[in-house]
This record gives sequence, C-alpha cells and structure tokens, in this order.
Amino acid sequence: MITRSVRVLLLRLAIRVLFGLPRPVKRLLAGREVRLDGQLLDLDLQLLNTTLDRLARVNAAQVGVAALAEQRRQADEAAELAAEGVFDDVVTRDLEVSGAAHPIPARLYSPPGVDGRSGLLVYYHGGGFVYGSIASADPLCRLLAAQAGVRVLSVEYRLAPENPYPAALDDAVAAYRHALDHAEDLGAEKTLIAVGGDSAGGNLALVVAHQQAVDRQPVPAFVVALYPVTDADRTGGSRVDFGAGFGLTAETLRTMERMYLPDGVPVDDARGAILRATDLSGMPPVYLSTAGFDPLRDEGEELAERLREAGVPVVARRFAGLTHGYASFTALSRAAHDATFDAASALRAGLALTGSGRDTTPLLRIY
Repeated sequence: MITRSVRVLLLRLAIRVLFGLPRPVKRLLAGREVRLDGQLLDLDLQLLNTTLDRLARVNAAQVGVAALAEQRRQADEAAELAAEGVFDDVVTRDLEVSGAAHPIPARLYSPPGVDGRSGLLVYYHGGGFVYGSIASADPLCRLLAAQAGVRVLSVEYRLAPENPYPAALDDAVAAYRHALDHAEDLGAEKTLIAVGGDSAGGNLALVVAHQQAVDRQPVPAFVVALYPVTDADRTGGSRVDFGAGFGLTAETLRTMERMYLPDGVPVDDARGAILRATDLSGMPPVYLSTAGFDPLRDEGEELAERLREAGVPVVARRFAGLTHGYASFTALSRAAHDATFDAASALRAGLALTGSGRDTTPLLRIY
C-alpha cells in the first residue's frame, strides 16, 4: 500500500515533469492563448487550470462530491504538491496562541541567519474562511520567512460554516495581540510585528490592522495582503469577467461567503467587508497585490485606492497574467514565483524602513 508521503512525492514528480515540458508542448496541452481585458493569461497557470478541470471531472465521476472534511484534507495535501522544496532550512516550532474562544494552533518559522529579535509576520492562511490551515500555508510561510528574513507566525483560526463570522476575525485579532504580548518569547521586536495573508487571510490581515486603528491600539508595522477579498456579496465587474475558467469561480465565492456570513454583511458592522468601512485612516503601510484573472481583482484595487485617499502608504500591484492563489504555485509558474518574491521583498523593505525610523510615505505608489 502506498503511504501518503510516497503518494505526495510521486504526484510532485509528475507535476514537475508536466510543467517542465517544452513551451510548445505545454501550449498544445493548455489550449489557445487566453486574452481578456488586455491581459494574457500565464501559460503555466492556464495549463494548471486545464489539468485541474480534467481531474475534477474524473473525480466527480468516480467518487461524487467529497465531504467538507475530505475537501479540507485535499486542500492541505495540494499545497505540498506545488511547494518549491528549497526552504527546508527554515526552522519551525508548533505552539498555541490565544484565540477569541480558546487557544488555537500556530507554527513559528525562523529563517537561517536570524539572530536575536527580528521582525515578525503574523500570517493568516487563505481558503475562503472555509478551507486552509497551518499545513496548507506551510510552503508559503517558509518562502516568506526565508526571502524576507523575518520570523513568521502562522495561525489556524476557526473556520466556517461551523464557526461563522466573526469567529475567524476574532481569532485573528486575538492572535495578533498575543504576538504583541509575547514578542520576546517569539523572538520578535515588538515594534516590528506585521500582519499578512492571502485571499481570506489577506482580508483578515487588513481588518486586524483597521480594527487596531479604530480601537486606538498598537497597529501592525506593515500589512501584506495578497489578492484579498474585501467586499462580500459583490456582483459584476471582475466577478463576472473572470468568474469561471480561471480556478476560483464566482459560484464558489458566493458559496463560501454564505458560509462565512450566513446573514450577509451586518449593516452596523463593516468588518465583514472592509471596502465598506467609512474611515480607513490610521492604518499602517500596506502591500496589496491583485491578479489580473481573479474575480476579486476589482475590489482589491478599489480598496487600494481607498487606502491611498485616506493617506495610508500603499504599494498596489496587479500581476496581469496571474490567477487567484498564485502564491501557492511558485514552483509551477515563473511569473507566480516572481510575484510572490515581490511581496517578500516589500515586507523586508517595509519593516526595514519602520525599524530605521524612516518615513514610509515613499511606499505610496500605484502600479
């Protein structure tokens, strides 16, 4: 019987072979070029979507719809398949941090060469508030720790639908405040604690920073938000233009948002959709990236503009040829690799500016 570790190794090898084929062969397998809204879809991500679509049809025919627990397990395993596997020298330690209701699992990453206290990124995984874990975020957290030269604390907040809004957010806030209170134990400089995340986790990072500003509590030193969801129940625009055929679909988005916010965004609580917040001032510098073929593209870019108008230093990057979730595909796509390394570089630079006491206003630029 093939063990899980052997199965993952074999699948990873098969993926490397597939994505290592000559470009003309990959084009033949992926199909014709896709151009929309003046953008060309990255060939490797197009091939990935084509492959996943075929596998999904096969799996649906063989086993039907998997239970939520099985889907979560598959999401964790899939993260290992696309991992670069070159950051194994990052030291990890599993621990627990404060959650809103009870302690929650976390994992601390320490890159080689970091002595004494350093910057720390409190990281919230993606997965639409329904999927994801410290396991699924492990490859990305290793990359960020190694490339940014900071410690990373990945936290496993409660998931919907078992724990709908605001459980995930409450855990995210509690975890950030835990990092502040236990900075020395985590090897962190208290003034250099940032927050970050991808997709749903990017939403949490942004809302944690905003909530700290609203509560007049210490705000993070920096925010890294990769293709964040910012406006639940949104319709039109990129959610229509890129709502099918590019990985994350508009239908999936609606399903996950209903799980997280079963009653919709509360009229008296915009934290479920940060784009609707009336005042974004007081937030720390933000790095916010979007993907050109992502249903969430428009709302992310609108939030970047809102932040700019509020006087928040922001680096807003659109990676035109990429799809949602690109930071999980760095081993498969050179463009996704470069975009993710861009975020790590921004984190390194942002914390360096904060640590030196220099003005972060030069970060204010839109790409």
